[in-house]
This record gives sequence, structure tokens and C-alpha cells, in this order.
Amino acid sequence: MKNISIFGTSSDSGKSTITWLIAKILQNKGYKTVPFKAQNVSNNSHVCDDGSEIAIAQYFQSSVLGIKTSYHLNPVLLKSGRNSSASLIVEGKVVQTKDVREYYRDLDILKPAVNRCFDYLDSQYDCVVCEGAGSPVELNLMDKDLSNIYIATKYNTKIILVADIERGGIFASIWGVYNLLPDKLRKNVIGVIVNKFRGDMSLFDEGVRIIKEEFKIPVLGVLPFSPFNLGFEDSASLQNFTQKNSNTKLNIAVISYPYMSNYNDFEPLIADSEVKLEFVSSNMNLDRFDLVILPGSKLVLKDLEWLKRSGLFEQLSNYKKPLYGLCGGYEMLFESIDDSLCIEAESPLHVKALGFIDDTIVFEKNKILKKQNYKIFGLHVEGFEIHHGVSYKYPLEYQNKNIKGSFVHGVFDNDAFRNTLFKEINPEYIGFDFCEYKKNTIDSFISTMEDKIDMKKILQSVL
Repeated sequence: MKNISIFGTSSDSGKSTITWLIAKILQNKGYKTVPFKAQNVSNNSHVCDDGSEIAIAQYFQSSVLGIKTSYHLNPVLLKSGRNSSASLIVEGKVVQTKDVREYYRDLDILKPAVNRCFDYLDSQYDCVVCEGAGSPVELNLMDKDLSNIYIATKYNTKIILVADIERGGIFASIWGVYNLLPDKLRKNVIGVIVNKFRGDMSLFDEGVRIIKEEFKIPVLGVLPFSPFNLGFEDSASLQNFTQKNSNTKLNIAVISYPYMSNYNDFEPLIADSEVKLEFVSSNMNLDRFDLVILPGSKLVLKDLEWLKRSGLFEQLSNYKKPLYGLCGGYEMLFESIDDSLCIEAESPLHVKALGFIDDTIVFEKNKILKKQNYKIFGLHVEGFEIHHGVSYKYPLEYQNKNIKGSFVHGVFDNDAFRNTLFKEINPEYIGFDFCEYKKNTIDSFISTMEDKIDMKKILQSVL
């Protein structure tokens, strides 16, 4: 069975979703499938079953498929660093912080890691479904493209194009990407999926005819826009969330600083009909919120500086209602942060934090990566840790009066944790089963999309 590459005709076209959707449909037909992305650029990551670190998109894709997670799914990950640098994670472990220009100059040294991971998955599964990155035909970057051109060329994958009709210019994007592909890859294109269509789909019948007959590119399906609210990969996808607040019991704010990470921590709150969630990115009075959450951060010191500069530091200092800090946000609740080893700062630095917790966070060289069951606040929860900061006095959690915090991500996925926290704020809060919601949402999405995709054409091309 041939492997598949999912190429977008633009960024945020829906490649991540289409990757797991195609893989899941193939899996339901009896084929062993696995998602893969050679290189990802994202601050949103997750700890795998093997203790390594990969981008959240590949972790979510694998969770949909119900397969064990490992670094093989995403061998190269770049996360924001100070100035023009990036944290380089190869085969699940931090290698070094590199200037982005230097990273692209040394790209060839990463290809063996990509090859090892792909070859391993290829030996274990019938079909590797490979997610591309951005557009595959950025002509000035094609020789530096690990996720699109490199994989498709080296492994001769079949290619599915994904075009976002919401963006406009869909005909130009499809025609341009297809015709700018190298001849060898153009011959491997199975067809195009038109994604995120709103309204009467028959209105695009003429568009389908144009793509098929005039462009000579098969149309594999026109998929309707459907708010999904799961697997948020980046800030662009987060902006598309929708809520149905039929019975609001709690108004919750998440402070959305510039280097906020792990947006998926808040998927259970977005799904909760009793919660009205707002991402706050500018100075405002926080008193109207019942709970304020400080989320994870890829660059804690920069986000702390932003809080001070924006005025939100003062707002948080004076906030008297429940305040919850999560990982990087937890670190900000302490008296100070010590970065003597220059993990984030360019020179040794000791800065004042919010001062709610009587200890100093110390940035250690080795990143803590754990995925396990924890006992925090008297409850057993499944979650993960991913941080450099360490508190020797409160190594995992803290609570006192209105202040709570922990290094553990994923706590809101746990119904008991969520219910306990929210009922303390509003005893009328009822709660819901997030695991059931997640399963139903995924199953419903697959059911809606599957009959709109020409899987017969795809199977004929890969078998």
C-alpha cells in the first residue's frame, strides 16, 4: 500500500484535520494507519507515551486513531526562542537553541532523523499519512522543506491537495500549487479536497466542473465548514472556536499572552455549555470574571514582561477571586523567577513575579518531560509536565485561599478535577462528561465528512 501526503494550497487550509480524517477512514476499512509530520513549527506540544515531546497536532491525530504515541510521529519540532532563535527538538528531545537562519543552513543534518522515523512507521503500518506544512510550493524554500517536497519525493507518496474555500482565490491556489509542483510529484496527485464550504454546496457545482474539466484535477470532495473545537494546533485555529452557552454558570478568562502555549488545555472549557470562556489579550478590569487562568507559556519571562507592560500584571495582583496558574502560568504566581543559566534570557536574570507563592522558580537546564497519573489537590488526574522551571518548596502544586496552580497540563480534561474546581466557585455548576463529548464530536465529524470524500478514488490510487 502506498503512503499519502496531505498538501495544503495555503496555511491553515485544514491539513491537520484532513490527515487524521483520511487516516481514520482507512483505519475503519481495516488498514493500519499512522499520522506523520516530518517537521512542525509550534509552541503547542505534548509528552508521548515514550516520554518524548511532539507537536500537539500529531498527538491529537494519534489519539483519534487510538495508537501509542512516540517521537516517530514528529521527528523535528521547532518552538519559539528568544529573538530570532528557536528551540530545536529532534526525535523527541531538546537538542539546542538555534538561530532560525542557522537551522535552515544545517537542514541536511536533520534528514537522517526524519528518515529513521518514517522508515520505522512504514515498517509497522500499512499506510503513513503525512501532513505537509504551509504551502508546498514556496519557491524560495522548496529545498528547505522537510514536510512536503522532501517526504513526497524521497518516499514517492501519493498526494492529496487541500484547499480552503473560505480564504477566497481557491481556483488560483489550486491551479498555482498543482502546476508549480515538480513534474514527478504532479503525477502523484490523486486530487483535491475543497475544504470549509459554507452554505448550499450545489452553488459550487460549476466550480467542481472547472477544476475537473479545465484544470484536469480530480475533485475528491467538497467538505462543509463544521466547527470542531478539538485539536487546536495554533492561534489561528484557536480563533475559530465556537461556544454554545445555553446555561452559563461561570465566566472564565484565559490570559492570552504572546507566547501562550498548549491551547488544547482549554478544549473542555470551550465545550462546556455552562462556561463562557474569553481569551484576554489586552488590559481590562478582570472583576467580571469568576475565574482567571494563567495558561502555559513557551517564553515565561517575555510573557511576564508583557503582563507588566500591558497593565494586566497590576490587574492580576489586585484580583481577589479564584486565580489558577497552569505550568508557565503557575511559575508566574511565585515571588520571583531565577534564570541564572540563561534558559530564556540572554544574560543571567532574576525577575519579580506576581508574588502569590512564597518561593522562587529556578530555570534548570534539563527540561522535565513526564506523562503519568498525578495526585494534585487530593484528586487523581492523568496529565503531563513539560517545563524547565522548578520550585523546591512546591514542586508540583500549590493552593491557598483563592490561589491555585500546578505544573500539570491536561487537568481540565478530568471531569472530577473540573467539577470540584468549578463547584467551589458556583455550587450550581453541574458538569459534563468530556471524554464522551470528545468521542461523540469526532464520530459525528467523521460521519458527516466520510460520505463526501471519494474514498474509492483514493483507495484505487494507493492500493
